[in-house]
Amino acid sequence: MKRRVYGLENEYGIICSADKKGGKALSIQNSVVYLFREIISKRMYPDVFLENGARFYQDIGCHPEYATPECDDVRELVAHDRAGERIIEYLAKSAENKMREEGLPGKISVFKNNTDTPGNTYGCHENYLMDRSVGFRQLPALLIPFFVTRQVFSGAGKVRSSERGRFVISQRAQYIREDISIATTTARGIINTRDEPHADREKYRRLHVIVGDSNMSEFVTYLKVGTTDLILQMIEDGALDKSLELRESVPALTQISEDLECKREIELQNGKRMTAVQVQREYWMRAKDYYQHEDSPFVKDILEKWDMVLTGLETDPESLHRYLDWVNKRQILEKYAASRKIRWDSHALLRLDLEYHNINMSKGIFYSMEKKGLVERLVTDKEIERAMRHPPKTTRAAFRGRFVKLQNEEKILCGVNWSYIQLYEPYQKLYLSTDPLQPDYEEANRMIYSM
Repeated sequence: MKRRVYGLENEYGIICSADKKGGKALSIQNSVVYLFREIISKRMYPDVFLENGARFYQDIGCHPEYATPECDDVRELVAHDRAGERIIEYLAKSAENKMREEGLPGKISVFKNNTDTPGNTYGCHENYLMDRSVGFRQLPALLIPFFVTRQVFSGAGKVRSSERGRFVISQRAQYIREDISIATTTARGIINTRDEPHADREKYRRLHVIVGDSNMSEFVTYLKVGTTDLILQMIEDGALDKSLELRESVPALTQISEDLECKREIELQNGKRMTAVQVQREYWMRAKDYYQHEDSPFVKDILEKWDMVLTGLETDPESLHRYLDWVNKRQILEKYAASRKIRWDSHALLRLDLEYHNINMSKGIFYSMEKKGLVERLVTDKEIERAMRHPPKTTRAAFRGRFVKLQNEEKILCGVNWSYIQLYEPYQKLYLSTDPLQPDYEEANRMIYSM
């Protein structure tokens, strides 16, 4: 199995409410400013690289966004994705303390989800480094059927209040408008043409996927990235054909999202009709055949977990409540609605839906279930704690993280980006990294160790 760099970008929802004693709540804009105050100084716009190699910044619409460092191990990526939640939880508590000190008591709540009450959507973006030899025009027919049907295990679930409380599998599906979206437009596509590899353009391209949901489940994050990795290598090796291409991809997204029994058939370009699970099973079988002589523990683990989930979806989706976000959330909401005899479009139920994604470990519903051992874990708390402070050792994030640490210790002054480190006075040096899989630079290391 070849090495590949992965990254996740999660935009977070934020709410600031007044304290119980009254007073006016801060605006979202001012709440975000307080959220960043501990880690930035003398900057007009919240945007900072962290010691773990990640980037934390304010995206369009006042959404705080955490982009993981480059990872070449999916399990490590899961740990760094969770580390983002813990970092933002800490910053939210720090912001509340600063607000209180300045006479603005209030509560900041942060949610790892994809929609807000007015109906806006914000994303979870997946990034995969690919061989430049694979032409972009080859990708849609091979990848889009996979991404459209993958939601049966990767969806985060959502109550659509505008449709009298209809529950759907995916939060993002109803907002996707095109198969392929141009990076400079606002229309959302299953795949985005944005191709900023932050690397050697002659060798690499970046696949930017914007159709997926933000997941609380470690298991789902691991599975959605891991299965995509397997499929991408098959594409790079010319081992997939176009036989699973869909006739109408965008309508199929919504149709699958609304089918909680996972039985609805969608039409393929060749006229065949299959369910989303059947399409995924086809991908799994082809991957199983292709990797039959692969001795990688990772490949074997992904294939086993993928098979287990598909078997559950084929027989009884409700049996996967420990693993899949949408199944877990739906069962929670069903029990709550039945016990209180309330409608699915009630404010109480919509609030409960949102609280599933609250990243405050003492308040979030998902974390409550995690503490009780009711959801599947993939990484340990120690791994997450390490990821909060340390970059991956095997990618250039290690190089970046060391310089950020030196800057935070006030030993150097530098500008940091994904692909370069620029040292200011008195060094006046530029370290350019065109290979995300290269963690060390001899000249830079000599400078670091001399400090």
